[in-house]
Amino acid sequence: MALWAGVASAQVPPDAAARLAAQAEAMKKLSRLDGVWRGPAWTITPGGRREVIQTERIGPMLDGAIKILEGRGYNPDGSLGFNAFGVISFEPDTGVYTMRSHAMGRAGDFKLTPTPDGYDWEIPSGPATIRYSVVIRDGVWREVGERVVEGRPPFRFFEMTLSRVGDSAWPAAGAIPPK
Repeated sequence: MALWAGVASAQVPPDAAARLAAQAEAMKKLSRLDGVWRGPAWTITPGGRREVIQTERIGPMLDGAIKILEGRGYNPDGSLGFNAFGVISFEPDTGVYTMRSHAMGRAGDFKLTPTPDGYDWEIPSGPATIRYSVVIRDGVWREVGERVVEGRPPFRFFEMTLSRVGDSAWPAAGAIPPK
């Protein structure tokens, strides 16, 4: 990483400040995500329905140019049953938001579309599309996941309803100081 930083600093594009400002401005559409969230969630797996207590912590990095997300699903016995990590970014040249998601041993880049009160994102999955829709209103985050196959009604396999429990200094807090 330090090598990359050295190379990058020698080749800083002249429009870097403008690009970062455009990215930070675009992330403002998603500022309602920032903070700590907790609540019940369920999913249907090949093994049946699973219920967890889901938590999310979300915050800005790179002076607000990106959003960092971590989701954890806790089993009824308190053990960790699910863990995911994501980075939301915006490409000023194309006007496209992307989420880089890591979960269950898989990773991918997926188009994310902000909505007036949340966002939608989709994962292509063979003949199906996995569609997640998020609505955040009055401190409540409601997310549903559906499997969509053309010609069939969507199949809901995931739902969570989280309450905002507070602010978070994550991920920017705890940066390593120069001395």
